[in-house]
Amino acid sequence: MTPQPVATTDKLDATVLKVAGVVVLGAIMSILDVTVVSVAIPTFQSEFDASYARVAWTMTGYTLALATVIPISGWAADRFGTKRLYMAALALFTIGSGLCATADTIGQLIAWRVVQGLGGGMLMPLGMTIMTRAAGPHRIGRLMAVLGIPMLLGPIGGPILGGWLIDTASWQWIFLINLPIGAVALVYAQLALPKDNPEPSESFDFVGMLMLSPGLALFLYGVSSLPEAGTFADAEVWLPMVVGAALVVAFVLYSFKPRHPLLDLRLFANRNLTIASVTLFVFIIAFMGAGLLFPSYFLQVRGETTLTAGLLMAPQGIGAMLTMPIAGMLADKVPVGRTVPFALVLIAAGFFTFTQLDADTSYVLLCGSLFVMGLGMGGTMMPIMTSALRTLHANEVARGSTLVNILQQIGGSVGAAVMSVILTNELNGSQPIPGATTPDGEPVTEAGLAIAAQQQPGLLQQFPVDPALIQRGLDFAADSFATTFWVGFVLVLVTFVPAALLPRRREPSHLADGQEAAQAPTPVVMH
Repeated sequence: MTPQPVATTDKLDATVLKVAGVVVLGAIMSILDVTVVSVAIPTFQSEFDASYARVAWTMTGYTLALATVIPISGWAADRFGTKRLYMAALALFTIGSGLCATADTIGQLIAWRVVQGLGGGMLMPLGMTIMTRAAGPHRIGRLMAVLGIPMLLGPIGGPILGGWLIDTASWQWIFLINLPIGAVALVYAQLALPKDNPEPSESFDFVGMLMLSPGLALFLYGVSSLPEAGTFADAEVWLPMVVGAALVVAFVLYSFKPRHPLLDLRLFANRNLTIASVTLFVFIIAFMGAGLLFPSYFLQVRGETTLTAGLLMAPQGIGAMLTMPIAGMLADKVPVGRTVPFALVLIAAGFFTFTQLDADTSYVLLCGSLFVMGLGMGGTMMPIMTSALRTLHANEVARGSTLVNILQQIGGSVGAAVMSVILTNELNGSQPIPGATTPDGEPVTEAGLAIAAQQQPGLLQQFPVDPALIQRGLDFAADSFATTFWVGFVLVLVTFVPAALLPRRREPSHLADGQEAAQAPTPVVMH
């Protein structure tokens, strides 16, 4: 790509802000979609008569699709142009949203969510590449401070919007809402983004992609099949896990051979990148995996409406919105080893509350804990990603950014799959009700009946049940959530180990303010 002039002042001028408007709109649309879906998982369970582990693939499939297209984005942007590719990603995401609303089975919904992810996965890296070229890499911290607040409207507004749409209309509308937003974003992008000047780029590692993406998908599919199969000996569990693991190992061994591999694992020779990547990966598994369970607890154990569940989730987004701009500015001035551990303490403190859940835990305590976790989250992710890239040379940052962002999406996929499997397995251990079976002949458990009664208040009027049985079921379900949160809490504590090795002294950045560095994309926000 032909080098473009880069501004040298710290102030973000009108031209940069106009381009930022396009990026923010696309980011809000894609991030909003994830948070909207998070409150819809119990609805999908009911609508499609599927287990939590199966329905969680609406999130796992989406994030795996994101991980698939992130490495393609840089290569395709050089080959086809950032504006053209960004608009194509917007169109694909919007089309995928419309298709999701037509799904008749959970399998169809998962498939269309993958289509959505293929578009959404390119929006953030392309958008941030466009922004970095407009603003210059020396203003990355300030840029993140400006973009952080509107981007966090998704985590705050998504659950509320999703809950309101499901309660007042239907679950299809959480996807249909993207159609008008996508249309506006396409027109805005056409008018605001600079004209493309594509040039030939380096070759793309299609062989690596054909090993990594299917390998991860197969391995996680095997893991998610465990609750229904009940044993690792079932071929539906061990066969995809073994094949998937073999493909991932083959990819790792192969990736050191090509000149331009899909993921440049050679970059792990950089100590800062390795430590930051490990810290981020473990943190994402814990935080993003458990994050899907918060609204499910409010919906399934407490019997709240989806709108109320969305409102109860808002404190977390508000907390992150308060600290992310500050963390973005501090990342340019203070070594992350001096700030991130304090943010992790806030996350651990808030997380611990959820390991003590019961069927009537105080909402004041839970919302306060979510707020504290949000404060910690806003001070964790951006500084870690900035640290990962700061000490790389300008010609390494594009590959480093790709590596960090793929690990981020893989961590989200692993977290969603693992936490959903643990929760499903815990709920399956509830006491079966003698003589009660589902239409498919499966035994009805106390926890299953209690959750159904909470989500369908009229159920107990049609089929009177001993209130003590319902209470036992709710207590068991709450314990199941608490056990799953214990896993997430332990993973947060594990995150302190690599975080303790993050740099505590100011290290010089290899990124120059010149034109070469202007070509490097910046970190992206987790979907």
